Amino acid sequence: MKSRSLALLLLIPTVPAWSQQPDSHPAATGTSVAPVDPAGGAGSRTPASTPAAMPKLDLTPDPNGKLSQDQMQQLFRVVADKDQENQKLERDYTYVERDVDHKLDGNGQAKSTEVKTYEILDLYGEQVQRLIANNDQPLDPKDAAKEEEKIQKIIDKRENESEADRQKRQEKEQKEREEDRKFVTEIADAYNFTLVGTDKLDGRDAWIIDAEPRPGFVPHMKDSKFLSKFHGRVWIDKDDLQLAKLDVEAIDTVSIGWVVARVHKGTRVMLEQTRVNDEVWLPQHVTFKVDARVALFKGYKLDGEQTYRDYKKFRTSAKIVGVGPVEQK
Repeated sequence: MKSRSLALLLLIPTVPAWSQQPDSHPAATGTSVAPVDPAGGAGSRTPASTPAAMPKLDLTPDPNGKLSQDQMQQLFRVVADKDQENQKLERDYTYVERDVDHKLDGNGQAKSTEVKTYEILDLYGEQVQRLIANNDQPLDPKDAAKEEEKIQKIIDKRENESEADRQKRQEKEQKEREEDRKFVTEIADAYNFTLVGTDKLDGRDAWIIDAEPRPGFVPHMKDSKFLSKFHGRVWIDKDDLQLAKLDVEAIDTVSIGWVVARVHKGTRVMLEQTRVNDEVWLPQHVTFKVDARVALFKGYKLDGEQTYRDYKKFRTSAKIVGVGPVEQK
């Protein structure tokens, strides 16, 4: 699954990816789990960064039952930290993702539909999509074999990785995690928040909070300049202080890169999460409606959804190894 960090990371990275239109994703057909050497090795995970101490949070409402702007900013900083911790736990789970994309014509009517189903695995700390079905039909042996070949390349590359290359990769991943954390933390400064009520989601109490761009916000990161182009509503679980639901909409055109892509006003993404194994919040359903243009020439009007199911926790002290090609008929 694409990074879901609180808001725009759901949306912004997806547009350039559509322009590439890959035939398939990295695969994991025909894999098995084997123990890892306790001393470490190719299958060991990249050490996670130690999060900063969470601020002391006082969510005592005023006499009118409201939270102040400062309280809600503190709340979102805590939620951002918890989201980062949540993503570490997510990597201990495999699951199935089903993507339905409706390509729309100029009148907003579906002109074609594509359905792809993936099994999501973790290979050496990297999430990998194994394509298992096209339009709800299993892959034929030839396509399944291609998927196996791709995953085997990933395995071979990591198993033969030098210590210097491994350290360089881990340092890059560490930097990316820190940048991600800074971005989601900056959301607390980019918006004015309004507590509009409470709701029950899966039997759990959640705050409903609206977020509107704050006038005069000065971004400190390159990606943060996009924040003023979106508004939305979030549902935060009261007990876990985790993101339970998110509804984000573009209120202005967003230009990504120099004539690389534009996301148009009205583009919308909604995320729903669910609590799994009393320890982690994982995606359950994503819907989106996207109006975008790539390289100012190729337009995309998409309406679709992603559903997630069959979450299974695997041992963190495990690695994935190939078991050979799939037999072709």
